[in-house]
Amino acid sequence: MNCLLVDDDQPFSELLAGLVAAGGDRPHVAHSVADAKKVLAHQKIEIAFLDNKLPDGSGYELHEWLRQRFPGIVTIMITGAPDLYQAVELTRNGLFDYLTKPVKSEQFRLCLERARERNTPATTNQISRLLGDSGPIVRVRAFLVQAAAHPLATVLLEGETGTGKEVAARFLHEATFQERAATCPYVAVNCSAIPGEMIEAELFGSEKGAYTGADRRRIGLFQSAQGGTLFLDEIGELALSLQAKILRVLEAREFRSLGAQETKAFTGRIVAASNRPLRDEVRAGRFREDLLYRLDVMSIRLPALREHLEDLPLLARHLLEDLGRKYNRSVPHIVAANLEALVQYKFPGNVRELRNLLERSLLKSRPDEAWLSLDLEWLPSERAQVAAEPVATTMPANLTPVEAEEFRLIARALAEEGGGIRRAAAKVGLSHQSIIRRLEKWPELRQAAGLP
Repeated sequence: MNCLLVDDDQPFSELLAGLVAAGGDRPHVAHSVADAKKVLAHQKIEIAFLDNKLPDGSGYELHEWLRQRFPGIVTIMITGAPDLYQAVELTRNGLFDYLTKPVKSEQFRLCLERARERNTPATTNQISRLLGDSGPIVRVRAFLVQAAAHPLATVLLEGETGTGKEVAARFLHEATFQERAATCPYVAVNCSAIPGEMIEAELFGSEKGAYTGADRRRIGLFQSAQGGTLFLDEIGELALSLQAKILRVLEAREFRSLGAQETKAFTGRIVAASNRPLRDEVRAGRFREDLLYRLDVMSIRLPALREHLEDLPLLARHLLEDLGRKYNRSVPHIVAANLEALVQYKFPGNVRELRNLLERSLLKSRPDEAWLSLDLEWLPSERAQVAAEPVATTMPANLTPVEAEEFRLIARALAEEGGGIRRAAAKVGLSHQSIIRRLEKWPELRQAAGLP
């Protein structure tokens, strides 16, 4: 990788350059802010090491400049005068690491190695980039490749929880930017996981003094995603007032931080996702129709796992290999009878549920086992099916078909987990906060799940 080393201490920068070259990377040395900007004008940089005190500015200011114009660069600060407050603030604003002089060679090498890994596109948890040979998966891949040819076109991904919408979003990002994917930012946010009073500042950023407690400037996710991809998962969970501001970004391609007077152009792509059809949400009055039209430029529905079960053996093998890397274990083969049982199951939690099952089974097995017996105690029993029947009688009358299915799924998971919200959330592939919101939204859900 190309590494930029900015330090006015020539012997020290030459020492770092030698360490970078010894590790197989290409060093580019600059002794001032102006020199660094000249290098960046002619060379694609992946990793930058910045001294704080420079003849014509500071490393802190250069970091902020890089953050706004080259957000894909992994930045590390090296300083002889460490400041804990500034280190924490810089880390919050995207700094990868903070080293203090004198820097030991081994410490520098380890930091460079981790930065290199950070700048290499992740492949784990990607289900082998939408793995599968079935018709539904082939169609999704073809759609994403087509969308990749239009870098600024907004893309809407719909599908049940756990079908791989973030996998599809990252696939689209990498297909769009190809060789530059490592330096073009990919920023993902789950709109349902951030408290309502914080989401606007999280998305758009805020200036110092913009609201009570805003004691410093904060960079938002739109700024962080400049030149790359911003993935808004569960966009249907946003309040209507915030939906209007997202609409403004899509229409004008610009945004404004809280408390700022000027707008900034947005140069990235927005990929939105929802686990409920947004047209149903529009009819229910929970989603803006004009925003839906703006999002629905290019859209596709990701198939549920039950719609392409022929891909299950391949998916299961890949997920096990991924888990083997995660836990540093050899990868066993799944007992054939267990695999046949899985193909008969409908997987309401989709691929996420399959992964949870495989992870649980692997952790319960011995490290030296060549064959993996799956933990199939969770498979629906006659008792579970009977317990699910009362759900229909306690369900609210005004639910859409998609909401009704979600109601049944959550109620059954809560009942099977004895009311444990976190365990039920993991079982159906939702966040803990999402389950709590559903319980507040549908009081009948407590009765259906047998909660007090």
